[in-house]
Amino acid sequence: MKPARSKFSTLKQICTYIPGHLVAKLAKAHGVDKKCRAFSPWSHVVSLLYAQLAHSGGLNNVCDGLRLHKGKLGAIRGAKPPCRNTLSNANKHRTSDMAEELFWSVFDHLKTWTPSFGGKTHKGFPRRFKRTIHALDSTTIQLVTNCVDWAKHRRRKAAAKLHMRLDLQSFLPAFAIVDTAKHNDNKRAREMCAGIGAGEIVLFDKAYVDFPHLFDLDARGVFWVTRAKDNMQFRCVKRRIKRPQGNILRDDEIVLAGKKSRGGCPKRMRRICAIVERDGKEVEMTFITNNFERAASTIADLYKHRWAIEAFFKQLKQALQLGSFLGHNKNAIQWQVWMALLVYVLLRFLAHLSKWQHSFSRLAGLIRSSLWTRIDIRATLESCGTAGGGFRLLCSCEQTYLPGFTWP
Repeated sequence: MKPARSKFSTLKQICTYIPGHLVAKLAKAHGVDKKCRAFSPWSHVVSLLYAQLAHSGGLNNVCDGLRLHKGKLGAIRGAKPPCRNTLSNANKHRTSDMAEELFWSVFDHLKTWTPSFGGKTHKGFPRRFKRTIHALDSTTIQLVTNCVDWAKHRRRKAAAKLHMRLDLQSFLPAFAIVDTAKHNDNKRAREMCAGIGAGEIVLFDKAYVDFPHLFDLDARGVFWVTRAKDNMQFRCVKRRIKRPQGNILRDDEIVLAGKKSRGGCPKRMRRICAIVERDGKEVEMTFITNNFERAASTIADLYKHRWAIEAFFKQLKQALQLGSFLGHNKNAIQWQVWMALLVYVLLRFLAHLSKWQHSFSRLAGLIRSSLWTRIDIRATLESCGTAGGGFRLLCSCEQTYLPGFTWP
C-alpha cells in the first residue's frame, strides 16, 4: 500500500503541532528576540528539532542538511537554514529557559487539544491501581571533560544529569530538571515531588532517600515506596508475618534507630524483604514504604514498575540525539536536552493520533527516513499494520518437514 501524498514535508507536519504564536511569544518574554538578527527564534527551534529527528552528530550535519532542503524548510513558517557559527552562537547565548518553557507549553497544548493524550495509555501500567503513580529517577549524560569544565563531577569525568518524574499511566514526563552530575539525587527530591498530590503514589530508588523528605510526603498524604539503604539503622517494633510466605521473606513495622535519621522521620514505616525477578534472575531486595494497607507482594510488585522509567531513558537516548552534542557549554546542552524531550512528546502525540502499536524506536526511524518526503505521515503510520488492521503473515511453510524422512 503506497503512502498517501501530502502537500507538506513530514518535518512541517510535525512542526504544525507547535502553536504558531508560541515561539515568538516566549522569545519576547525571555528577551531572546532582542539578540536575533537574520536567525529567528523559530528558525532556531526548527533547526534543533531537525537535529533530533535526523540524529545529526554535529553542527555541520545540521546546517548542511537544512541548507540542502532550503525550499522545503522555508515552507515551515519561513524558517531559514543557519550557518555553523550562527547556530553555535544561538545555542550558547539564547537562554535555555525558553526551551524549557516551550516544552511544557507545547505539552499542555497537546493535552488540551486531545484530552485523551496523557491518559491511561501505557500498556505496562498496573491496572489494579486506581491512583496516579509517579516514578522518579535520573540518567547521566556523559560529556567531554576537557571541554566541559562546568560539568566536572570527578577528576577525569564530566556529565550532565536529567532528573525525571514520569507518569506511569501515560509514560510521559511530569517534571524534569537538567543539572550537573556532581550533586546527589536526594538534593533534588523535594523539587521532583513538589507537585504530587495527596493519595498519589511515588516510586524512587534509594538514591533519592532523604528521611525528612519522606516524613513530609507522609504528612501530605502521599504514599511512597523505595528501597532501603544497606546501612540504614532501624528497630523492629512489629512483625506482620512470622515466617516467609512465598517470595516475601519479612514484613515488619520499624522505626529508625539513628539519632539524626529518627529526628528527621519519627513515624513508623514498613520494611519488606522479598525475592523479585530482575533481568531474568531472582534477587533479594528490601523495600520501605509508608503504606500499611497493601499486601507485601503488592508493594514489591509496585516497585518493579519503577523500572519502566529506565526504558523511558533508553528510548530517549537511543532513538533521539543525546549521544553527541552541538555545543560544550551548559546552555547549549540544556537546549539540546529540552528539544529532545519536546521531540519525544511530539512523536508520542503522533503515535497516539495514529494508534501506533510498534516500538518508539521504529517510529523514530520511520520519521527519520521521511523527514523531507511529502507524504501524509499520520496516514502512513495508520497503514503500518496498526489501526488499518491486524498483522499479516509474512511467510508460510511450503512443504511439510518430517524428521528422518528423505525424498528418493
